[in-house]
Amino acid sequence: MKTVEEIKYPIQKEMELFEKKFKDFMISKAPLLNRITYYIVRRKGKQMRPMFVFLVAKMVSNGGFDQRTFRGASIVELIHTATLVHDDIVDDSNRRRGFFSINALWKNKIAVLVGDYLLSKGLLLSIDNEDFDLLRLISIAVREMSEGELLQIEKARKLDITEEIYYEIIRQKTATLIAACCGIGAASVGANQDTIQQMRKFGQYIGMAFQIKDDLFDYSEKKIGKPTGIDIKEKKMTLPLIYSLNNCSKKEKAWLINSIKKHNKDNKRVREMIAFVKQNGGLEYAIKKMHDYKNKALAILENYQESEYKSSLIKMIDYVVERKI
Repeated sequence: MKTVEEIKYPIQKEMELFEKKFKDFMISKAPLLNRITYYIVRRKGKQMRPMFVFLVAKMVSNGGFDQRTFRGASIVELIHTATLVHDDIVDDSNRRRGFFSINALWKNKIAVLVGDYLLSKGLLLSIDNEDFDLLRLISIAVREMSEGELLQIEKARKLDITEEIYYEIIRQKTATLIAACCGIGAASVGANQDTIQQMRKFGQYIGMAFQIKDDLFDYSEKKIGKPTGIDIKEKKMTLPLIYSLNNCSKKEKAWLINSIKKHNKDNKRVREMIAFVKQNGGLEYAIKKMHDYKNKALAILENYQESEYKSSLIKMIDYVVERKI
């Protein structure tokens, strides 16, 4: 059995029902919109975020469940999908998960409107059912994701990013949504505020590890769905590169900065930068930090009794840091 299937096993029935409910939530009176949302649903990813919602809900309630959990998972997936559609426009990307992106098939104007529609559906799903606590958790995530993206763009221009700022960027850009998933899972089954906040912190740690792993892929020689060195070409300062900048001679640092500023589109120079980062311990340092966050997440789970849902969350943490794509 594949790892993702093993993780999903305790919530298999819930995930199957979720997929049906999610399709229903996407329905519109506009035929064009229905064609596009059908295309999106058919090309779904691993659905890790809804899985976090269900597994956390089940773990903190000792197997309990509520219809609010389905709505919480749907809110998360609607908002996440909206951000992906908008990200592809911002990044001028024509591919998503190996398929054509929405903007590639239907152009930017329609893609923007589709993203807005999905966002509004997520908000209305909460409001119509008076799930205001869930709405607050996802709204915080949306705000922070926007702030994180803008902070990264600003720092890419100035190239003055520190390790602390890097952690803040990835916390906002990536970890905040996984934190919201885990917080929503706990809130959906009536957990107290301490538990909700603890689960948000749990999700945040996993999200930090997830993004560091993603950044490490930029230095991989394996085919992973994105070209090697793409972060450098986009002037994104990731942890391996930041560590190398902070742990080299003035001459080497000047060469690195000049390479990022003026030669980031030169494939030969990018390969030289990747080799430099590898030789100077950038990857080892990033891997260590990734495992630090993994261990922080595992430490939180020690507060909960053994269950198949807890076991799946542990497998999920392992999957995040060991995945090949």
